[in-house]
Amino acid sequence: MHASAYAHMKLCVDQYLPAEGRHRVVDLGSRISDKQVRTHRALLTGHDIDYVGVDVLDGRNVDRVMTKPYRIPVRSRSADVVISGQAFEHIPFFWATMLEIARVLRPGGTALITAPSRGHVHDAQDCWRYYPDGMRALAAYTGLELVETHTDFPPFKGIRHDYPAIDAAHSYWGDTVGVFRRPRKYPALRMRLVRGVTCWWANRVGGVEGVPLPGAVAGRELCARPAAAPAPVQEPTG
Repeated sequence: MHASAYAHMKLCVDQYLPAEGRHRVVDLGSRISDKQVRTHRALLTGHDIDYVGVDVLDGRNVDRVMTKPYRIPVRSRSADVVISGQAFEHIPFFWATMLEIARVLRPGGTALITAPSRGHVHDAQDCWRYYPDGMRALAAYTGLELVETHTDFPPFKGIRHDYPAIDAAHSYWGDTVGVFRRPRKYPALRMRLVRGVTCWWANRVGGVEGVPLPGAVAGRELCARPAAAPAPVQEPTG
């Protein structure tokens, strides 16, 4: 998890996780590698929380393993907050995941999502980059209320974003933040029918493994997916 993404999630936690009372927090995509030191769990220090880290793979910082990729192993309407940082780019059918988040949130509960808006391919399955309209689309599809969304766009140069000026050491990665809230009156039909069919089909398909990656087109080799995805760029912490 690069430094700017961690900082975005910290701001979200500081603003949207109440300081008083005990809260259940579900961290979707909580697994960290042996080289990583930052965790969302650490951001919650000082809060009275019941933390559950879930991931499709077992490992460090994982409390429950998802036996199905689009089934969060948490009871419906049991989470006050769902957080997910730098995971949505790796989820092929993210709209199904968002419906699952809606299912586990309590009425009035909040989802804090950060996902890259730019950056290189950095995992075996890296599918998406997000902008604010993508978060709006998720709200429209799931029926969740979009409370806040913004993107780390590069600075403007004239009327265009100055992508060539991005400094690889500080702002190579950019992120989009989406904060969602489950309405206190959430349509039962959407939850039972739309979520049921969507998540059933997503779990049946699984991911992109069944679709072979076409070879690079002559003259456009740099447009192809790299044979070996590089590791994420780690930004300085100081």
